[in-house]
Amino acid sequence: MKLIVTGGAGFIGSAVIRYLINDTDISVLNIDKLTYAGNLDSLTSVSEHPRYHFAQVDICDSTALWQEFTQFQPDAIMHLAAESHVDRSIEGPADFINTNIVGTYTLLEVVRQYWQTLDNTEKSQFRFHHVSTDEVYGSLGETGLFTETTAYQPNSPYSASKAASDHLVRAWHHTFNIPVVTSNCANNYGPYQFPEKLIPLIILNALEGKPLPIYGKGNNIRDWLYVDDHARALCLVLEHGKLGETYNIGGHNEKTNLEVVQTLCQLLDEIQPRSSSYRDSITFVTDRPGHDLRYAIDSSKIQKDLAWQPSETFETGLRKTVTWYLDHREWWQRVRDGRYRGERLGVIQ
Repeated sequence: MKLIVTGGAGFIGSAVIRYLINDTDISVLNIDKLTYAGNLDSLTSVSEHPRYHFAQVDICDSTALWQEFTQFQPDAIMHLAAESHVDRSIEGPADFINTNIVGTYTLLEVVRQYWQTLDNTEKSQFRFHHVSTDEVYGSLGETGLFTETTAYQPNSPYSASKAASDHLVRAWHHTFNIPVVTSNCANNYGPYQFPEKLIPLIILNALEGKPLPIYGKGNNIRDWLYVDDHARALCLVLEHGKLGETYNIGGHNEKTNLEVVQTLCQLLDEIQPRSSSYRDSITFVTDRPGHDLRYAIDSSKIQKDLAWQPSETFETGLRKTVTWYLDHREWWQRVRDGRYRGERLGVIQ
């Protein structure tokens, strides 16, 4: 199989590509614009492999996309390219509208044009896998889980833009017969995550002796999914998911933000001890505007239909994550020296 992965230099995309190159015989073309969060250092281990290829292309550029499609001749697409940080969407929604909505539309139109050039056998085997988020469903109360039939109720510019892209993909499937599958995932964590997100931000702030910020009272709940488990799930959905269907992918790890930070402090106290506990640096800050209270995913469909289960518990995955950041200081130091230095984002002025 020849697969195009959009956004392959990002956190989840790079995990998918490392898995594909190391554990399958699939050839991969990574299409990435290389925005602030795109980092080819995350793909150093596979960058010289003969089955890996890279093209720096904006998914809003239909001409450049078409050139890559006609040259590479893919059998499938996994669409991960997106602006993904809620706080940044509060500060600057325009990039999210452009990339997540206009970019997805542009990609779908190029895919439609390309798909129409294929013969009937190739058409029947082609796949477009759209990767989305559980945030499109809005916020849960104290009970209940998101399922594939939960009504959409996005509450941030980011989640609204992803919900729009999900609807575009569904429409192109039903109107133009593009063979699509969709997945919606829980909060990912693990190695190579850009340090604007909670877990790497807390780890790096702790190592640098900075305050460990928690929004509000820290009682917002998220379901946490180790990124390598997600990468395996995405590949299963791509190859074996039923066309037109959606698959929710969660880690069965509901934790409050305060629990997450306290667990990180406990691990750091054990692995990288200092004179005082890292918990002493926890600082409560003004909450994010419109902060959703709780996300939790029902993954029973992908477990039943595709025999997927997460390999990592939250405890084992978090220990692996902390150890990785301790052992790869050169990776995150280059990020810290660049466009993001751990400053607070998403504050409405």
